[in-house]
Amino acid sequence: MFSPQRLSRPLSAFDHAARRWTALPLRPLAPLHNLGERLSLISWNIQASSWVKRVERSQLILDRILKGPKSPDIIFLQEVASEVRRSLLDDPRVRSSFLASDAEDDKDFKGVPFATMTLLSNERFVSPSNVLAEKDGSEGKGEGRGGSKMVLDSVFRMTLPSRYQRDALCVNVRDPATPGNVLRLLNVHLDSLDSHFRRAYEIFLLDRLLREGGCSGGVIAGDFNAVEPNDLTLVEKFGLVDAWVKLHGRTTGRDEGATWGVGVELEDGLEPGRLDKVVMLGLEPADIEILQPGLVGPSTPWSDHCGLRCTFTV
Repeated sequence: MFSPQRLSRPLSAFDHAARRWTALPLRPLAPLHNLGERLSLISWNIQASSWVKRVERSQLILDRILKGPKSPDIIFLQEVASEVRRSLLDDPRVRSSFLASDAEDDKDFKGVPFATMTLLSNERFVSPSNVLAEKDGSEGKGEGRGGSKMVLDSVFRMTLPSRYQRDALCVNVRDPATPGNVLRLLNVHLDSLDSHFRRAYEIFLLDRLLREGGCSGGVIAGDFNAVEPNDLTLVEKFGLVDAWVKLHGRTTGRDEGATWGVGVELEDGLEPGRLDKVVMLGLEPADIEILQPGLVGPSTPWSDHCGLRCTFTV
């Protein structure tokens, strides 16, 4: 019987004076923000495992993610290769505006071709050590981003029953509605190909993670690899809310809601599919849209996957 393990991991901020990433001290503390806050999330399988210009591809996707006057509050990335991880951590925009998982070391990238990585806006999330400073300064104003800050609690990776050594990267934040509880932000890349049984078991474990004592719910987002008919309604069977279905209804057309195989020629009778999802428990989706990748060359996309941008209410 598989027994998932939880491995505590740091979340780091870039220290410009010391010119290095430094782990944040995380500990339980009362929440500091108001109810009804909206958070924006972008999830993208950047396919950085590809040997063809993978660092260049990841930078193009990062440009697309950060394009516009308002960058997202939460960024979930899947298929991040080791050197892509380093290029993201070296990017000035990431260093100045985001807190990052996996900045202290690359232990979760060793022995696997790629892993997940999470970035959180330092204008919307705050470590407990900065709470007093936020109270005296800009807390509650959101640094011009239109919302107040959420207090971080802890970070861990939970192993999954995966034949590819995949896991769930979890960031706990304090639940504003229920003191002492947390909301969970889960970045996932479920098993690929003909692995419906494993995916079902993985979602069972993720659902249980959102429903255990001390947790009020949260969001699961990433590459669900929903390639088989049984995958289409799998999350609803566990009582979870599929943000796309909630806001757009269940779409069955060739390109409707598809996040993989869009705008490219597919072989072997394959069709575009909605492999990537944003799923919630105890939160309310406000809007969701698909972000199309550009092309590296005449017919080579940045990634096989589109991105998903979703806004939800806490």
